[in-house]
Amino acid sequence: MDFNHTEERRMLADSLRRTLERGANWADLAELGVLGALFTEDEGGFGGNGFDLAVVFEELGRTGCPLPILEIGLAGGLLADCGKGDLVEQIVSGDLRATLAYAEPGLRYDLGPISTTATNGTVSGRKSVVCGADEAGLLIVTAMLDGAVALFSVDPKSPGVTLMTTPALNGGTVSEVTLDAAPATLLGTADTLDARLAAATLAVCADALGAMETAKAMTLDYLRTRTQFGVPIGKFQALQHRMADVAIEMEMARSAVINLAGNLHAEPRLRDRNVSATKSLVGRVAHLVAEEAIQMHGGIAMTEEYALAPVSRRLIAADHRFGDEDWHVQRFIALSA
Repeated sequence: MDFNHTEERRMLADSLRRTLERGANWADLAELGVLGALFTEDEGGFGGNGFDLAVVFEELGRTGCPLPILEIGLAGGLLADCGKGDLVEQIVSGDLRATLAYAEPGLRYDLGPISTTATNGTVSGRKSVVCGADEAGLLIVTAMLDGAVALFSVDPKSPGVTLMTTPALNGGTVSEVTLDAAPATLLGTADTLDARLAAATLAVCADALGAMETAKAMTLDYLRTRTQFGVPIGKFQALQHRMADVAIEMEMARSAVINLAGNLHAEPRLRDRNVSATKSLVGRVAHLVAEEAIQMHGGIAMTEEYALAPVSRRLIAADHRFGDEDWHVQRFIALSA
């Protein structure tokens, strides 16, 4: 089986990498077509395949881009599922930012039962860990309506919406959102939420893979240039063995990401098994790569000013997005029973 990317995907990856290395902003990425790669042609984009997502997010992770592209893809996908093509078009053009508010205090990584409720065109409740909410023009909120989970659009600047925002570990911001009879518009059911979260999990795994590549490159460069006892420390066999272990684990993680990208549109049970298998593996390897990179750099890696610090934080944070290693191992066991 040929796992090489198509010519179009390689061109997209090369263009995106060069753009990000120059310091891209939101308008630059929209003009490049990165946002369109998150959606299928029927949804108003030109990608949307698992491998399209993997290509985009690996490059975003490699350069440490803090822009909430993942949130745009997740929220935009749900809007497309609800038939809101006009809003998706605004997202693809870069004119609208949206984010999904679905997690609630006390639920950890589970999707329910949720306590947010909808009544008479308003929603009330609390949402936690909402990324990019402070700069979003639209919140997609999950709430109970007539005994079922539904999706609502909420203007984050409308009365009844309160944000408590802090910097996120992986860059950008994260908010706790309080909704107190906030005006809301019904979008539709949340039937496709699991599928969209599966795609978002693939995006996190690919992002972590890109960050691992950066950490590995920085560590190899340091091993080649840092000298001790008159020779580069990379000549020490113990460090060579540790670096080889990192490279092997990263190849396993890459294979898992490729496998998930190929099974992203499989039937739900098979898809979710692959999601949990990949996320648990990538979470473990991300921790390993961050820890080994810091230890092989020595004391300099512990300084905030050194470039490895944000890369390590991004890797640690990846394990906790959409379910950590332990949670996904338990989920995999349950799905395999």
